[in-house]
Amino acid sequence: MNILENIKYYAATSESRIAIKSGDSVLTYKQLEEYSNRLAAWINRNLSSNKVPIVVYGHKNPYIVVCFLACVKSGRAYCPQDISIPDTRVMDTAECVNPEVIFKVEGDMDFDGYNVKNLDSIKKIIEEEQEEYCPKWATKPEDVYYILFTSGSTGKPKGVKITFDCLNNYLDWSVNLGSSKQDKEGKNFVNQAPFSFDLSVMDLYTSLACGGTLHTMTKKMQEDYNAMFEHFKQSDINVWVSTPSFADMCLSDRKFSGELIPNLEVFLFCGEVLTTATVSKLHQRFPKAKVINTYGPTESTVAVTDVEITPELLENIMSQGKSLPVGHEKKGTIIEIHGEQGEILEEGQQGEIIIIGDTVSTGYYKRDDLTKKAFFQCERNGIKYRAYHTGDAGYLKEGQLFYNGRIDLQVKLHGYRIEVEDIENNMLRLPQISHAVVLPNMKDGKVKSLTAFVTGDKGEKSDLEFSRQIKTELKEILPAYMVPKKIKYVDNIPMNSNGKADRKYLGGLL
Repeated sequence: MNILENIKYYAATSESRIAIKSGDSVLTYKQLEEYSNRLAAWINRNLSSNKVPIVVYGHKNPYIVVCFLACVKSGRAYCPQDISIPDTRVMDTAECVNPEVIFKVEGDMDFDGYNVKNLDSIKKIIEEEQEEYCPKWATKPEDVYYILFTSGSTGKPKGVKITFDCLNNYLDWSVNLGSSKQDKEGKNFVNQAPFSFDLSVMDLYTSLACGGTLHTMTKKMQEDYNAMFEHFKQSDINVWVSTPSFADMCLSDRKFSGELIPNLEVFLFCGEVLTTATVSKLHQRFPKAKVINTYGPTESTVAVTDVEITPELLENIMSQGKSLPVGHEKKGTIIEIHGEQGEILEEGQQGEIIIIGDTVSTGYYKRDDLTKKAFFQCERNGIKYRAYHTGDAGYLKEGQLFYNGRIDLQVKLHGYRIEVEDIENNMLRLPQISHAVVLPNMKDGKVKSLTAFVTGDKGEKSDLEFSRQIKTELKEILPAYMVPKKIKYVDNIPMNSNGKADRKYLGGLL
């Protein structure tokens, strides 16, 4: 696949079809193609030939996608930055990239010292540009298409480089997730995640590759249930893409059901663990929709495995008290489980998940030191591949990958090594718990105890009675040292800007 050619095709054959809709702002495929071509011509003429990446700052305005496409059509990668990211972190990214221009589509961020083009300037450039776009300027298969900056252990964000080839190989697979590309053509996709989070690549580019319409949700809308649910209804969503936590938030309201979104065909989940409790509710509320669980880090272009969680599979997993599988690897990807010495482990043995294949990143932007630690080259079946150390624990069984949490979320308490996500998954086996986040209580650099924040149905019990009941039931399924010392009931688990459980915020409540 060539996503730029796909967009060009739909611009020619379905020119009035809406490509992106955000509130009252709408762009058709024809406008998306023409506007990005004109902006690309301006970039090519006004910027130097060294092809430094371009920072694109904004939120959900459709013109942010015009800027993305213009960058790559001019042969330059783009670095998306959402308005929800703290200003200091955005400036860290800008200083790392040192772009010749910053496209500021939305927001009040002050980029002192940089050449900034705001939305009015961008629209004026598009309106006045006379030079014809030349396809030979565009990003080549081996060139970097986008750079997503994720959190780094040094306190500074690190930029993950994804090539044009990586994206196209990913899209060859993603367009058929849950249903065929033909079935998705012209359908309505929902966008939850900010464009600075790689989950958005799944909805944005899969929608564009299928000639679909992407309906974006602003952060403000996501904080207003009535507005959000009306948006779902009016948009007639067919393909849902979100984190599981966002679905949990929606499921807390009984109106979130097949009656609200009658033509919803498939749920695509990525970004964090999908629980049996969430899937069970989705099957009840949306009996006609498929639920697809996927897995993959930013460094391997969004996701590399998938599995449909059918009612039969769910029942089987729940009867065994296990976590849901994350599925089989896509074509072009090899999954291996490595031991502490780098040896390949046998089926059923837990170790580090290693991703090998055609969607693995080329590394971190301007960080060769980090690249050497996380990435390596290898040969499998006579073919050379890039490979990535995920830092995730997991195992393979009958070809399916099972994810067992972050290796770096292991804590040592009273001499015992504990996976906090192991505790969370076991807590979710209790019927009265809907969501659980377990955090370590640190003192003098050591873990002194564990605290669990939970949502669910506590009935008429007081917080203390509820806590005691949960601890008693947990002791039936967990060793005593793994039972959290404190269990705090909360109305909702807070989410960060990417739609994941906000562990940092909860940590401040300890």
